[in-house]
Amino acid sequence: MKHILVVEDEQHLAIGIKYNLEAEGYLVTAVADGPAALKFYEDNTRSIDLIVLDLMLPGMSGYAVCETLRQQGSDVPILMLSARTLTEDRIRGFDAGTDVYVQKPFDLEELLSIVRNLLTRRRRNSALTPSVSEEVEGEQSIDGKEYRFDRGRVVVNFDTYQVTVDGHSVRLTALEMKLLQYFIEHEGSVVTRAELLENVWGMSHCPTTRTVDNFIVNLRKYFEVDQTQPRHFLSIRGIGYRFVAVGEFAGEAS
Repeated sequence: MKHILVVEDEQHLAIGIKYNLEAEGYLVTAVADGPAALKFYEDNTRSIDLIVLDLMLPGMSGYAVCETLRQQGSDVPILMLSARTLTEDRIRGFDAGTDVYVQKPFDLEELLSIVRNLLTRRRRNSALTPSVSEEVEGEQSIDGKEYRFDRGRVVVNFDTYQVTVDGHSVRLTALEMKLLQYFIEHEGSVVTRAELLENVWGMSHCPTTRTVDNFIVNLRKYFEVDQTQPRHFLSIRGIGYRFVAVGEFAGEAS
C-alpha cells in the first residue's frame, strides 16, 4: 500500500484530502507543520512514497520543507499546494525542488490524477544493474524505455525512473527526469529556456529566471565527467542549451 504524507495546517482541508486519498486505497498520515513533517519523514523515510505539501505553514514554509528534503538527498515526489497564483511563487516552488505545483482551490479529480501519476513514476529500487548488451563505441542505443549515452556510461530507464552512471545509482527527482527526457527527445537541437519552461515546467509566461539554469547545474553534476567542461549539456549563449549524447567539448560553459 502506498504511503502518502499530507502536510496541511488547515484542519478541514487536511481531513478532506486524507479522506479522499484513503478512499483511493492509500495509507495517509497527516501532520500540521513543517518540523513535524521533517521528523515524520526522517523516521519513516523508506515507507513514504509521496508528500502532499501545503506552502503556507506555521513556523516553517513549504518552500523550506522542500528545500531541506532535497538538500538531504531525498528524491520523494512532492506535490505542493498553494493559494498563491503568481508565476514567481510557482518558480520558487520548482526551484525548491517540488515536482508539481497545484493552486488552491483545486479540482479533486485532477489532484487524484496527479497523485496517481507521481506514484506510478516513483522509483521503488535504489539501484539498477545495467542490462548486458552490445554497445557501439561512440553511439547511444535506445531499447524501449531504456536510453544509454556517453558510450553506455549512462543508463536511464524512464519506466522505472532508475539511472546509473558508471554502474552507480543516481537519484533524480521527477522534474529532473522530465527535463532529462525532454533533452533526450530533442537531442542535437538547441532549446531555449522559454521552451523548457513551457514544456517541462508548464509555465507559458515567465519573468527572467535562473530556474532552468539551476536544473542544468544538477544534470551536469550527475552526468558530466567534468562539470566545468560539459560535453553533453552545452550552453548556447543568449539562447539556451543543447544536449548531445556522444559528448563534445562546449565552446562555453555556464
